[in-house]
Amino acid sequence: MHPFRLVLNRNHGTPGIVALPDSGYRRARAEITSWPGYAPTPLRQLQYPGLATVHYKDEGGRFGLGSFKALGGAYAVLRVLVAELAKRGVAPNATGAALEGGAYRDAAQQITVTCATDGNHGRSVAWGAQRFGARCVIFVHQHVSQGRRDAIARYGAEIREVAGNYDDSVRAAQETAEAEGWFVISDTSYPGYTEPPRDVMQGYRLMAEEALAALPAPPTHVFVPGGVGGVAAAVATQLRSMCGTEPRLVIAEPDRAACLTDSLDAGRLTTVGGNLDTVMAGLACGEPSLLAWQELERSAFASMALSDDAVPGAMRALAAQGIEAGESAVAGLIALDCAWPDAAARAALGLSEKSRVLIFGTEGATDPALYAQIVGLKSPSRD
Repeated sequence: MHPFRLVLNRNHGTPGIVALPDSGYRRARAEITSWPGYAPTPLRQLQYPGLATVHYKDEGGRFGLGSFKALGGAYAVLRVLVAELAKRGVAPNATGAALEGGAYRDAAQQITVTCATDGNHGRSVAWGAQRFGARCVIFVHQHVSQGRRDAIARYGAEIREVAGNYDDSVRAAQETAEAEGWFVISDTSYPGYTEPPRDVMQGYRLMAEEALAALPAPPTHVFVPGGVGGVAAAVATQLRSMCGTEPRLVIAEPDRAACLTDSLDAGRLTTVGGNLDTVMAGLACGEPSLLAWQELERSAFASMALSDDAVPGAMRALAAQGIEAGESAVAGLIALDCAWPDAAARAALGLSEKSRVLIFGTEGATDPALYAQIVGLKSPSRD
């Protein structure tokens, strides 16, 4: 069995700030579900002996972008463009359909959006910018694979590399945007910068609503990847809205970038330093999002820090069940695989043969060449 670290949240269930108001989610849901190509992603039942049920929300086909991030970044781009066009007197109430149809193309092209990314968020921002007519510049750190860079560039974005890790690229994007008058569309928030990340997270809630609505019975346990915490906080909010406080939310993240596990352990927002070099590239984040932490510090039941060594086996196990899951998508499955056989972890999480588990598989093969290498395919499954 692979090593892991489990931290229970001593503040679980305490009252806190409402980071994601339902009114904002209703607006995001109405917009995103109107987009061409929208369809709920599959909820797949896994063969998992011992537990009552294990379901896996498979985000690999979301809008053809390969991950749940398509729900957030593109929606936040739209929100920024609508606000800025109104501010500039171009259109008081521009719609997504009007922007996509080119009604304000000349004005939209004068607006530049930017962000830092490990791959998937930048792809969503670039896709949104192309759809709605804005210019786009994406910052990546040196460990972002060429395959992920190419996937972003296909949507017309300019790619700029930054020395260091993900958090260094976040700072570079912010500093450049301030100097150039650009608009940051980040999936992480920090003091003084919360609104685009809030829109991103509201978009993510749709994934959780789809999954919960498709389940035959409410889950007892939900495993969700960590990163900066945005998706975990979005899932936690929607889980509480639809299922109350009974389901237990467990965050899963790499032990080389376990900022949420460390934060729950310390009882305060905590930053992890170093190069954050993990094969779970989408989760290589050392600084939790402020908005996400405001939600997770009270709603997360636990967090688990996991070994990279477990990733190939989890990817292959899902492939054997017909599911193409990327490196970051398997964090929740790894956490369950670690906790279920371990008596102490099983007891701490309250897992039993009656447990109904929901796992969020947040990406497909977003770097097909790397996926093929890890899983052992002769060639990538798609471009």
